[in-house]
Amino acid sequence: MTEKLLDERGLLESIRWHDDRLYVSDWTAGEVLTGDGSVLARVKSLPLCFDWLPDGRMVIVSSQEGQLLRREPDGTLATHAPLGAGAWNDIAVDGRGNVYVNQIDFTGPNGAIHLAGVGEVAGGLAFPNGMAVTGDTLIVAESHGHRLTAFDIGQDGRLSGQRVWAELGEGTPDGICVDDEGAVWYADVPNKCCVRVAEGGEVLRTVQLDRGGFDCVLGGSTLYVAAAEFLGMTSDKLVEPGSGQVLAVPL
Repeated sequence: MTEKLLDERGLLESIRWHDDRLYVSDWTAGEVLTGDGSVLARVKSLPLCFDWLPDGRMVIVSSQEGQLLRREPDGTLATHAPLGAGAWNDIAVDGRGNVYVNQIDFTGPNGAIHLAGVGEVAGGLAFPNGMAVTGDTLIVAESHGHRLTAFDIGQDGRLSGQRVWAELGEGTPDGICVDDEGAVWYADVPNKCCVRVAEGGEVLRTVQLDRGGFDCVLGGSTLYVAAAEFLGMTSDKLVEPGSGQVLAVPL
């Protein structure tokens, strides 16, 4: 049975499972939270995504400031790398410490992926959204392209070998995660679901929701979902206030 872990929040996103603990960000409140709702960091940014460096320190995208921030052990925030102007969105860190941040473009397939400290390493993406690293592969959700796209990660962190990992039909992927069998779970806002797909696009499982699915992550045998009632990109408020939830779905 699905369990509701957090309720009456704003736009919840960037849900993560790290060191056997759940984390999520409330973009509306500008807060990075632990799974029980405790505030870990406050950054007034929308989007507000985060991940971890190999040494255990958290890195946070502050889109409004054009900065990649690093949370130190004492809880203070320092600049990890400048990003510059732009609509910075999701983040993924690989095992070497390469930090990838994508940049959305609302005018067409002009989104990009940047390697922090280097610059753009991939472009031509249709609203790049959730990202995940598996081995030496980076997978990105192209929401407006209705597909998952993969890249090979080189020794220097640069990306090559761009290819379609899965065409999703009417699926509109937002946040993603990769499971132990190499399949991808993607959260879908307009279709109000989370979907597990194999490379090539075969649908393996679907979890229906009563509101938009913005992100999902696996923690053991549980799928954790960040969900909210989406009001549309042209609305003053992207989601219905108080509709943000974190759900735990046993698999």
